[in-house]
Formats: sequence, structure tokens, C-alpha cells
Amino acid sequence: MSISPSKLNMYLMFKLPAAYFTGVRTRSLDDTTCVVSVKHRWINQNPFKSMFWAVQGMAAELTTGALVIKKITESGKKISMLVASNNATFTKKATGIITFTCKEGHKVDNAIAKAIETGEGQTVWMSAIGINKDGVEVSSFNFEWTIKVKS
Repeated sequence: MSISPSKLNMYLMFKLPAAYFTGVRTRSLDDTTCVVSVKHRWINQNPFKSMFWAVQGMAAELTTGALVIKKITESGKKISMLVASNNATFTKKATGIITFTCKEGHKVDNAIAKAIETGEGQTVWMSAIGINKDGVEVSSFNFEWTIKVKS
């Protein structure tokens, strides 16, 4: 099965409804980059009338996770994946449409190749940057993904 933005959005609706109902949507996905957007609305706001940090986190995690899922699918191997750690920085109030981008698909290629070669679990840190419609960074997330070939 190939992974596409529309398939990821359908997956969200059935498997991650919190992300779907708060407006998280995959816009594009290729070998190196994933773009996800989310619009500030009543359902995803905090008491300060900006986007709740957890909604931003769901969108940011999807950018990195979608690349990991795509690369695992393309490998043809049974590989498990899990977020081991994450951190975030918030630099501006998140209102309007926030677009998260991860451009680190190459890191996943290297980790999967090493996991297959050695049979040992691997970790890879991936970042996603959220920008508003004016091109200003509102938040930055880092996720440590662990991958391991299933035996």
C-alpha cells in the first residue's frame, strides 16, 4: 500500500479522531518532506484564544511520523516505531492556519538501513517547524523515533 495525504487523512478520521476533529490535515508527502496544516478554531483553542499546544503537537508529530510510516512501508520489512522522547519550543501565539513541515526523510532512510543491517533498534531525532500565514515561526517540535525490525 502506498502512503498518500488522502490516505493519512482517512486514517486520522478512524484511528486518531482527536487529530481529525481538531483540523489536522496532511497536505503533502514525498520522500524527504511532509507538510501538515491545522487551522485555529474554537474546538482547538486554549483559554488565551490561540491554538492549544497539544493540537500543534499532533500536527507536528504527524509530519515526522508520516515520513517514518512511508519509509517503513517502502522497505518491505516489518518494523515497529515509537516516539521515545519529544520537546517543543513556542515562540509566538498560534492563530490562523499553522503549517508544520518536516524535511528530514533522509534520516529515516539511514536509520532503517542500519536497523535492517544490524538487527538492532535505532533512534532518529526529527524536527517539525510550525509557521503562520505570514511565514513567522510559532513553534518547533523535536521527536525521537525508535525503530526496530520485528523478528
